Amino acid sequence: MENFIENYRWLTFTFPFSVLFMLSYYSLIVNFLLSLSIYCAFGGWKFMKILILTIPRDFRGLMSLLKVKFFVWNMIRNRHTIPDIFEKTVQRKSSHIAFLFEDEQWTFSDVDMYANKIANYLLKLGVKSGDTIALFMESRPAYVAIWMGISKIGAVPALINFNLRKESLTHCINDVKASGLICGTELHSALQEINDDISKFITFKIFIDGSLIQRKPLNGLTGSADKILDKIINMESIQNPPTTRHITRKVHDPLMFIFTSGTTGLPKAAKVTHARFVMMSYGVSQMLGIQESDIIYNPLPLYHTAGGMIGVGQVIIRGSIMAIRKKFSASAYWSDCIKYKATVVQYIGEICRYLLCQPIRPEENQHNVRLAFGNGIRPQIWVEFQTRFKIKQIGEFYGATESNANIINNVNKVGSVGFGTRILPFVYPITLIKIDPETGVALRDKNGLCIQCKPNEVGELVGKIHDKDPMRQFDGYISDAANQRKIVHDVFYKGDRAFLTGDLLIQDELGFFYFRDRLGDTFRWKGENVSTAEVEAVISNCLNLNDCVVYGVEVPHTEGKAGMATIVESGQNAIDLKLLDEKLKQKLPVYARPLFIRICRNIDTTGTFKLKKTDLMKDGFNPNLIDDNLFYLDHKTCHYASLDSAIFEQIMKGLLKF
Repeated sequence: MENFIENYRWLTFTFPFSVLFMLSYYSLIVNFLLSLSIYCAFGGWKFMKILILTIPRDFRGLMSLLKVKFFVWNMIRNRHTIPDIFEKTVQRKSSHIAFLFEDEQWTFSDVDMYANKIANYLLKLGVKSGDTIALFMESRPAYVAIWMGISKIGAVPALINFNLRKESLTHCINDVKASGLICGTELHSALQEINDDISKFITFKIFIDGSLIQRKPLNGLTGSADKILDKIINMESIQNPPTTRHITRKVHDPLMFIFTSGTTGLPKAAKVTHARFVMMSYGVSQMLGIQESDIIYNPLPLYHTAGGMIGVGQVIIRGSIMAIRKKFSASAYWSDCIKYKATVVQYIGEICRYLLCQPIRPEENQHNVRLAFGNGIRPQIWVEFQTRFKIKQIGEFYGATESNANIINNVNKVGSVGFGTRILPFVYPITLIKIDPETGVALRDKNGLCIQCKPNEVGELVGKIHDKDPMRQFDGYISDAANQRKIVHDVFYKGDRAFLTGDLLIQDELGFFYFRDRLGDTFRWKGENVSTAEVEAVISNCLNLNDCVVYGVEVPHTEGKAGMATIVESGQNAIDLKLLDEKLKQKLPVYARPLFIRICRNIDTTGTFKLKKTDLMKDGFNPNLIDDNLFYLDHKTCHYASLDSAIFEQIMKGLLKF
């Protein structure tokens, strides 16, 4: 009874406070719901919708970003560089396979010992920390081991496109002021063509086959300055070079030079620091879930960012296995995937379209590939590519070697090249800014700041530069002049700087980005902006994925530039211009239809499978300079007609109106 009375007294004492608490609790809930209703009624529902739909994606992206930041911070704290990271991977996986190539298997120990031999030999030649060594050879495991060996002694490898010849090859070697050159034996003749132009800069030239299996020596390699390294290297020490532990290297120092692809001019040498190598390769693995157990099929050139940095980085940092192919082959792509038991594949540029153009074969569905990642798959063929080849995930990314505005699509959003959070944009400060379509210069508001695009508005992608944040730095090019052209000031606030990507993108309400065009490739006709990428995709689809490039050409007595398309005609299937004309009328507005068409047998591509258009733009529509068949859009008949010298003269004199 006493306990009851005691409890009753306690209850009567606390009851009023409990009632007040409950009233306050429910009052808070009611006030919250009321405030939320008012907020939503005045437009806040859009924010709530975006928040709900993007939280899972943004949270995963944030976690990946933090892991990369922590990795880089740990590098800085421990003063680790890429050779240091690779040594740890070797210690962990010494006898495991690192690279598969033709009939060779390279273990992590094989790669490390080969790199050490290279490093020790270069030291004997007098190579010092900070020297640049040009590497000019086709893709194979030794390629990675050679640049790793160069890096171990503090020198910087310059990865040269093995497709380059004469002037462009000379330009790249001279641009980086290379003091030495390592060349694959298969490219000996290409180097001989420019020997007189580079001999005054190069102190030594080394030719190498770079194979674990002894092969027959190449005939014709003569001259006292030329050395065949394969036999010499076997006599070098397999131990780490003595300088490795004493070289003062920082994560912000250049690890290598990678050249831009040169679709619109001579290639530019971009600096790749140790930190950037980690951020791009480790970042992709975190975002796409690439595992140590994955076998990656890489048919891309190793001198380029996608194959040589993001792809190879999975081996160096994660310890994954990579199967390398010397040169891409559409017909052998899926049989290679089966042979090497690939679980992940890489693509770039037009590779996906080339694969779709192949005849259907059993191998394309007998593989174990779960992920294809790269950049350049066109939205129009995305679903077809994924469905036909039964690939679970496409990891399309957007970026550049020197860019601090790299993004990735890790949720299989068709057509998207990546995303940026709409909720917390300051976490990864990238944005789209409005551009004058005529001049390509950023438009500004009354305060002098760049005008940022709203959702679904086309603009140039820029990334905020922060010199003290490794992920926000702009490492740039060798040329200071080239660096200044890629920087815009006063974007987010007065006094800031941002990197100009040179690409036009669009961002939807959920933060997904979609590529529209290169800034220089968009032209204006009849008062409208025309996207060359959009027109190229339409024409290519109309012609069963034929190669096609679209560009603007100047026509006298008119404003802007008229559209011109150069289309590759295969030997078996002639292009039906009448049918193409009908399809273009259905799919394109009048101002976007090409006024001129050039039919040719092939279009030159870059080493990264991008179609070149610079020379085509120079040729224009002049039949006196072009042997290919030319056509123009005759507005009297509304069909394409043959363009000869007589018609050309009428156009130039303004007698034919467009």
